[in-house]
Order: sequence, then C-alpha cells, then structure tokens
Amino acid sequence: MSARVLSTRPRYGAHAEETLDQHRYTGTSAGLATAGYRSAKYTPDEWFANNRAALNRAAAESASAEQIQRASKALRAETEAIGALRQTDGTRHLGERLQDIHFRKSELERHIARLQADTERLATLKRRLEKALHATEIPFAIAADNLTCRERRSGPDLVQDRVEEELLKEVELIKSVQSLLKETLDQTVSQIRLNRNTQQILELDWSDKHEAYSLDDQCGRYGNTSTNTQHHANSATAQHQVCDVDGWMRFTQSNVAQAEREEEASVALCMLCERVLQETAEDLQVQSDTVNEAFTQRCKELTHIKSQLELQLKQVLEQIGSQERNISSLQQAVFDKEAPLRVAQSRLRSRAQRPNMELCRDQPQISLLGEVEQISGSVCALQQQLYEARDSLARLEENRMLLEKDIGCKTHSLLIDREKCLKHRTLYPTVLTLSGY
Repeated sequence: MSARVLSTRPRYGAHAEETLDQHRYTGTSAGLATAGYRSAKYTPDEWFANNRAALNRAAAESASAEQIQRASKALRAETEAIGALRQTDGTRHLGERLQDIHFRKSELERHIARLQADTERLATLKRRLEKALHATEIPFAIAADNLTCRERRSGPDLVQDRVEEELLKEVELIKSVQSLLKETLDQTVSQIRLNRNTQQILELDWSDKHEAYSLDDQCGRYGNTSTNTQHHANSATAQHQVCDVDGWMRFTQSNVAQAEREEEASVALCMLCERVLQETAEDLQVQSDTVNEAFTQRCKELTHIKSQLELQLKQVLEQIGSQERNISSLQQAVFDKEAPLRVAQSRLRSRAQRPNMELCRDQPQISLLGEVEQISGSVCALQQQLYEARDSLARLEENRMLLEKDIGCKTHSLLIDREKCLKHRTLYPTVLTLSGY
C-alpha cells in the first residue's frame, strides 16, 4: 500500500491548472528509490492552489471585516445619535416635569398660606365669640335682678308697665343672642377643624411634590460623565404600579378644589362672625338704652305723680274749700281739651280720604296721632284728677290717708327704679366688650 496523504485537497479552476502546467517539472524520475517520498507530498500545483486559496480567503475575510467595520461604525453612530436624542428628550421632559411640579407646588403653598391665615382669623373670632358669650352673662344678670327688684313694688305701683315689658324683651334678646353666639361658635370650631384637615392634606401633597421635585432635579443633573450613576436592571419593571399623569393632575386639582371650598367657607364664616358680633352687640346696646330710657321716663312719671300727690295732700291739709274751685278749674280744663281734640280728630278724618299712595303714614299723620293720644291722655288725667278732687270733698280724712299711702308707694317705687335698678345698670358692658374685645 502506497503512503498517500489523506487530506482534502482544494480544487482549482482551468486557469490555475494552466499556470501549474507551465511550472510543471518535466524531468526524469530519480528512480524507484524515491517513490515513497513523492507519494507523501503535495504537488507544486497543489501548493500554488493552496496559496491562492489562502490569499483568496484572506482577501474575502478582509473584505468581510471591512464591511462589518463600516456597518459597526454606522450602527455606533446611529445608536449614539439615538441615545443622545433620547437622553436629550428625557432631560427636556424632566425639565418640563419640574416646571409642572413647581407650578403645582407653588399653588399648594398659596392655598396652605391662605388656609393658615383663615384658620388664624377664625381662631381670633372664636376667642371673640367666647368673650362675647361670656360678656352676655352680665346683662342677663342685670335684667333678671331688675325684674326681681321690681317685684317688690307695692300697691298700685306693682304694674306691668313699659319698663317691665322692655326688661322682658331684653331677657329674651339676651337668650336669643346667646343661642346665636353658641351656634356661630360651633360653626367656627367645625370650620377650623376642616381647615386644619385640608391644610394637612395639602401639606402632605406639597411634601410629596417637594421630594419628587428634588428627585427629578437630581435625575436631570445625571449625565454620561456622572460618577454617581449605576446599573439598576429591574428599574423599569415596576412601571405598572404607578399612576398616570391625568390621575396625578386630578389628585392635586381635587385637593386644590377642596382648599378653595374651605377658603370660601372660611371667608363667608368670618364675615358672618363679624356681622353677628357687631349686630348682637348693637342690638343689646340699643335694647339697654331703651330700657334705660323707659326707666328714666318711669322715674319722671313717678316723680311727677308723687309731686302732684304731695301737692294735693298739702291742698287737702290746708283747706277743703279750695277743692270746689279746683273741681271747677278741672272741669274747664277738660272742656278746653274738646276743641283741640275735635281739631285733631277732624284733621285725621280729612287726611284719611287721601287717594291711593297719598294715604301714607307721614310725619303730619304721626304728629296728629301723637296729638290725639296726648290730648286723650290729658283728658283722662284731668278727669281722674277731677274725680279725686270730688271724692276728696266727701272724705277728706280718708283721702288724706290714701294720698299718704300712695306717696309712700311712689317713694318706694322710685327707690327701686332709680336707686337700685338704674345704678345697677351702670355696670352694663360696653359695645366693645359685647363684641368680644
């Protein structure tokens, strides 16, 4: 068996075979002794073919390498451009997001400041309401004491006069004012609680946005040359757990809308508190002035009646005969009132025929009504005085005792109204105190 090389030999084309034929060795064999060496070697044609194949493979690989290098360079440039563009877009979006967060955060700050100011104002009004409510205890005690003192009047002076009516009105007014102040105070306390709850919600939202702003600002400062960046392979896997932009906007808008509602309610309640404090203080002061005026008028009436009684008693003690002349003069006085009364009543009758809207309660009408009332009152007083004068003629001693007793009642009533009630009412709180200051 001949020693042949069993390796695969490359095939060559016709051109290669021609080239090999030109260089083919045409000499004679060295003999049988070299047969074994020739069978184990390539032929020159095979050697040339192998070299050509190596050159072709190298050229092909070089061309392929150059193509891959060109494709790699283009891919690198493309990916670098796309990456830079996407990073630029990401940075721009982060900047826009920072502007949105800053705008919302500033809006939250404004509403937090407004809510805090409204809460402080409501707290001040709450203290004023509490002081005003406490201040109403003094007028109530004064009015109740006045009613109790006037219950000690004796005889005919124990009457439900205008003073008592005004005192009862004052007691009812104070009770209604206290009820209104308590109700307003409860509303104020409730609104303060709502403001603080809303402010807490806004502060939590503001805190979240402040932290988000810091994180996005830090993200916007990251660059390719930053040394504080690292790989986070699972950073993009939790995106299904986050809310969308619309949900984020609705959440903040809902908080802002709630804050605006509470701000409007706070402003309205502050105006209500101011109005309640002012009006209740003024109403109480007006009623107090009315009661004081009624007391003063009543004291004048008592003083006047007491003086008349004393004068009458003096006349009874001095002479009984003067009562006849007094009766005559009183009768004449009553007669003299008839003409003015007829005039006033005729005027009222004629003015009642005014047509349509001309039939109004104007100042002349009020004056005529007052004139009729005054004349009627005067006539009644004169007739009462006339009756007393006539009765005094019959029973002078009995009348003297009655006059003395009546004078004593008037003196006692004056003591109660003037010395006790009016002096006690000097302790009535001022309008500022009733307003909660």
